[in-house]
Amino acid sequence: MDEICEYCQIEGGYGDVLFETSYWIIYLAPSQRYLGTCVVALKRHCKDLSQVEKNEWVDFGIIVHKLELALQKTFKPTLYNWSCFKNSTFRTKKPNPEIHWHFIPRYQDEVDFEGVKFRDQDFGYIPQPIKQEISLKLREKLVNAIMKHVTS
Repeated sequence: MDEICEYCQIEGGYGDVLFETSYWIIYLAPSQRYLGTCVVALKRHCKDLSQVEKNEWVDFGIIVHKLELALQKTFKPTLYNWSCFKNSTFRTKKPNPEIHWHFIPRYQDEVDFEGVKFRDQDFGYIPQPIKQEISLKLREKLVNAIMKHVTS
């Protein structure tokens, strides 16, 4: 393999691990422009959605339920966006796409978390790839707040 995978943790990692299943790793994304944004990455190298196996899809469905329920209990988002983009890997000379999903809670109203205000400035439109990193301390609190509501 020519490229290091930032998602599957076979050779890397991405953000703060919230939890994992037999097939997927769920990360709190480093950018929190949309409060509670996560990445759900398949634990094995897989290039296309057509290569995801039935048991991995079933497990993914359980994760969708857990994440949406946990965020609903934690911050009450207005809606959830799920996306599977592989565009950025093709900016390199030797692309190595990996299956991962972006989970992006969207908020019609401003949310205050630990004194930090999060405003979804483009609510109702496609999420924008603008980074908004938060402090390590705030990330730890966010992980704990979400995990308090993740059911087993």
